[in-house]
Amino acid sequence: MNKPAVTAASLGLLSCHDCGLLSKPVGGHLAGVCPRCGAHLHLRKVNSLTRTWALLITAAILYIPANLLPVMEAGSMFGSQKDTILSGVIYLWNSGSAPIALLIFFASILVPLAKLFALAYLLISVQRRSLLMPLQRTKLYRMAEFVGRWSMVDIYVVALLVTLVQFGGLATIRPAAGAIAFGGVVVVTMLAAMSFDPRLIWDPVKYKKG
Repeated sequence: MNKPAVTAASLGLLSCHDCGLLSKPVGGHLAGVCPRCGAHLHLRKVNSLTRTWALLITAAILYIPANLLPVMEAGSMFGSQKDTILSGVIYLWNSGSAPIALLIFFASILVPLAKLFALAYLLISVQRRSLLMPLQRTKLYRMAEFVGRWSMVDIYVVALLVTLVQFGGLATIRPAAGAIAFGGVVVVTMLAAMSFDPRLIWDPVKYKKG
């Protein structure tokens, strides 16, 4: 037997987008302010899909120079060298640091790309009002939101090298344009995940099995 799914929206309850408090607006209207933080209440995040698409496309554009341009420039009295993320991974692998190479390859190349595809899939499925596996899609969103911040590991490595590897002026290491673009990818994808409203996944689901 099927019965209508009971949701917060069906009960007239709104979740604050700032502090997360679930409350019922005074008078029962679908508008008002949060009694805890004073933020404006909305049934769903305003223009969630539009803003998420805009941020996602921006991140996809930045992903190209982030991987093609050098993220680090090393100079010494013997010359200079510029390394991209991938060339750094290859160098670490060939120098015997396979675990670190795999960590950077996974966190700095695969994770951002997977997050871009995951968010694009969620956006398309919501726009098509898909009923396919809403629970699994919600879990996919939570996973993408959580692991995105770990993509910054490569920038942390560059920052650490810039701080530590200064041999009395004989050698210098500084971040390059690729590091700026890559940092932009991580930040923009995090903002895209924050802009996406996962409750939109469940809006087409009218009934559930009882």
